[in-house]
Amino acid sequence: MVNMQESTAVTIARAHIDAWSHQDWEKTRELVAPDVHVAAATTQPMLPDGEASGIDNYMERLIKTAPFIEPGSVQVVSAIGDEKNALVLETMRIALGPGGTMVTMVRASLYLLNENKKIIEERDEFCVLSQ
Repeated sequence: MVNMQESTAVTIARAHIDAWSHQDWEKTRELVAPDVHVAAATTQPMLPDGEASGIDNYMERLIKTAPFIEPGSVQVVSAIGDEKNALVLETMRIALGPGGTMVTMVRASLYLLNENKKIIEERDEFCVLSQ
């Protein structure tokens, strides 16, 4: 049986998270399919849900968000998956509080790879932890 914490999808998902969290946009783009689709949701009314299709829209969303994330704060808490699917739980410090104060965000990301081992689908659920 494949080690689900070191599977193909988990390896690619971790590489993707590392790339965007360090603003390595070339590597980020390399790991994503041209026709990628992303959907993000939260139960917290002060945070927006969102959706995007296509690599340019996807990259634009990441690039706009990146300046708010504290450098080096993205940490993978847990990851599991197989050859095509990965579920990753991570935390990060992000400027979303009153006046742009840093808060802790938790994000669960579900990834689906296509036949070329590129991220074709990403579903994100997130929340800000009470401080």
